[in-house]
Amino acid sequence: MDNEVHDLIVTIESHIPIVVIESHDEDRVRKLFAGAAIRFAKPIHSWSITEGLRRIDLGHESHLIEQTQEPEAVLSHIKNNIYPGVFLLMDFHPYVAEALHTRLIKEIALNYANVAHTIVFVSHNFSIPSELKRLSATFELHLPTAEVLEKIVREEANAWAKTHQRRVKTDAKTLALLVRNLRGVSLNDARQLVRKAIYNDGAITLADIPVITKAKYEMLDMEGVLSFEFHTAEFSEVGGLKNLKRWLDQRKAAFHGDQSALGLDPPRGMMLLGVQGGGKSLAAKSVAGMWGIPLLRLDFGALYNKFYGETERNLRQSLQIAEAMSPCVLWMDEIEKGVAAGGSDAGPSQRVLGTLLTWMAEREASVFMVATANDITNLPPELMRKGRFDEIFFVDLPNAETRHLIFEIHLKKRKFTTESFNLAELAVASEGFSGAEIEQAIVSGLYAAQADKMRLNTAIVLAEIRITRPLSVVMAEQVSALQTWAASRTVPAD
Repeated sequence: MDNEVHDLIVTIESHIPIVVIESHDEDRVRKLFAGAAIRFAKPIHSWSITEGLRRIDLGHESHLIEQTQEPEAVLSHIKNNIYPGVFLLMDFHPYVAEALHTRLIKEIALNYANVAHTIVFVSHNFSIPSELKRLSATFELHLPTAEVLEKIVREEANAWAKTHQRRVKTDAKTLALLVRNLRGVSLNDARQLVRKAIYNDGAITLADIPVITKAKYEMLDMEGVLSFEFHTAEFSEVGGLKNLKRWLDQRKAAFHGDQSALGLDPPRGMMLLGVQGGGKSLAAKSVAGMWGIPLLRLDFGALYNKFYGETERNLRQSLQIAEAMSPCVLWMDEIEKGVAAGGSDAGPSQRVLGTLLTWMAEREASVFMVATANDITNLPPELMRKGRFDEIFFVDLPNAETRHLIFEIHLKKRKFTTESFNLAELAVASEGFSGAEIEQAIVSGLYAAQADKMRLNTAIVLAEIRITRPLSVVMAEQVSALQTWAASRTVPAD
């Protein structure tokens, strides 16, 4: 017996009167129930507001039951029906919270011992009223396996070949990569994505992978809570951080499950602590670029503000999307703002922390978590203890060698030949500057040069450096305290 059918039968036979299924794939839900009907020993009905109630388990199209289109009418019909049945109510989410409807549903559920009706709400997003929660359970559709996804690719390739009288071009490596990037979506969505890859040019190439990945994310959109970026910064754009780069390079094969790394535990995540503007964010982006995988950025501000009162639920949804997007990097920027210890929002923060820690311990998907933080005093001990992250790196202010490299990177980025600048002098003059402050000195120099109708040169940049007070001076005590704390507790990133 199929595992999904087995799990569904267990759910229905557990005497739960209300089941919630969140899915866009109504047709698949109907077929799943119709296929398991013989085990339920109950008739299976499907309802929508446009058609009303129809029986779907007889193997042929059944007649509609008259006068059941309205939500109140179908609930009254179910309540008055003395024969047990399973009722799939499609897109009932706009009506469930109305007082009369909620009461009818509750009365049907409370009468389960006498008439064993099962109401199944099927919707893309369904919030069960609080008074019905103890009478309900959630059933999650199984996502297609790699074997099923590969079968879909081959079916669509054969269909295209029949129409165009030639085979779809690809190779085994690209096919495996496509299947891997299709994981986490429904059958229908997977089929749409495969068609997107094939129908343009009759080929599945490496160039299709980022397009498919972006389209996949759009199907799972979290409306600002998660932002997606496939074209991540290359590590060549980050000056220094030699230890961090070496550490990541050593773990790349294990993360991707390469044969060369058999027996090694795949890396799960790291934390980057450091001074503001030191390059933590760019380093987080560059992990994705170095490993050739998409980047998801979790915005704790949007998580709290947009979904006030449902923060933990939507954090779980965000983490599920990250798993669906695997393999990927999940970047949690300024994580201390979301899981701060103490404070006025201690309740929500503690629940968010609990949800996050559970996910970190139990996740199986290839999601590499990168947490960045500026203020270690607000990080809870539960998050910092050994084993939560593979490693904790400290991104300090760049030394002279790294500052030299940062100047070179930002000048080249703006199409300047570095030979016309005294980079050694600039590196010495900018002691105590972060990478962001070095970039800003160049930007300010460009404005000054334009105002004086000159070309940017060393003297102009030096002048901007001299009139700038870096964070290491403005907040010297805090920066010094952070460096002291990190010295014996973290691994230097450079």
